[in-house]
Amino acid sequence: MAKLYPFKFKTIFKDKIWGGEKIRTYLGKDFSPLPNCGETWEISGVKSDVSVVKNGELEGQSLATLLETYKAELVGKAVYERFGNEFPLLIKFIDANDDLSIQVHPDDELARKRHNSFGKTEMWYVIEADPGATLISGFNQPVDEAKYLEKFNSGRLTDILNKETAEAGDVFFLPAGRVHTIGKGLLIAEIQQTSDITYRIYDFDRVDDRGNKRELHTEEALAAIDYNFYDQYKSPYDKKKNEPVEVVTCPYFTTNILDFSQSVSRDYSSHDSFVIHVCVQGSYTLKYGDEELNVHMGDCILLPATIEKVSLETSAGFKILESYI
Repeated sequence: MAKLYPFKFKTIFKDKIWGGEKIRTYLGKDFSPLPNCGETWEISGVKSDVSVVKNGELEGQSLATLLETYKAELVGKAVYERFGNEFPLLIKFIDANDDLSIQVHPDDELARKRHNSFGKTEMWYVIEADPGATLISGFNQPVDEAKYLEKFNSGRLTDILNKETAEAGDVFFLPAGRVHTIGKGLLIAEIQQTSDITYRIYDFDRVDDRGNKRELHTEEALAAIDYNFYDQYKSPYDKKKNEPVEVVTCPYFTTNILDFSQSVSRDYSSHDSFVIHVCVQGSYTLKYGDEELNVHMGDCILLPATIEKVSLETSAGFKILESYI
């Protein structure tokens, strides 16, 4: 068998009714012949859209085949024991040229019962934001199902939703059950559980190019929603340079931001997990053993669990999201 190494994958492009141009103009990813691109799936084990390796000796192999072949060598012993041949994270870039639908995702228990799927806890990192761009995360007051339905049925649901101004560098953690939407003018990196289960609550009465409204999942959403009110929805963190800063830790993933103007070494030997780098700014050369890989903004790298130490060599600086289980 070939020796494992850091993987880049072919980007999977998704045109969306709300998609725009920033995937191409800002991240440098050509999505032609699509008319627009709302999402890219960069590392995916979702059965309908499995990522395919685009670099090195294993070019052309799917992520599913890698996992079936290399098992714990790829993802780590504890991760493999927990998830088996299902890759547990899905990495995306999202360009909202218009507001996305208001939606909610089920947790593991509900998703397993209804869809035989993982639930969907996720996080957003804002890469770029138009001035005044906003998003919705959670409720702005205590709510129960009866109050939610009253507002929903009267067409005033947005009255009780928490709207936040979003700027580059902001982080939002969205556990399963949190009502949310990404607003117009935001380019976001998303790290989430491997799941494509979304309950669409409200879509602003939009129609597609054939005049059809998109399906809503009003009843399904009721059991999925977390009706609790929280005093903070944006994830606070110290925006330090040249040291790792943990921004999210949950049972599904931990994410650090590395904002470095100088080279750095990383030791992953204690993690017993694969590691993912999402480069959101700048560039670096990833060195491992006697090998190296050039990484630029928009690249997403999967480091197998067998690679325990790497160095990130840079002259101009970089910012990455570093995630693992």
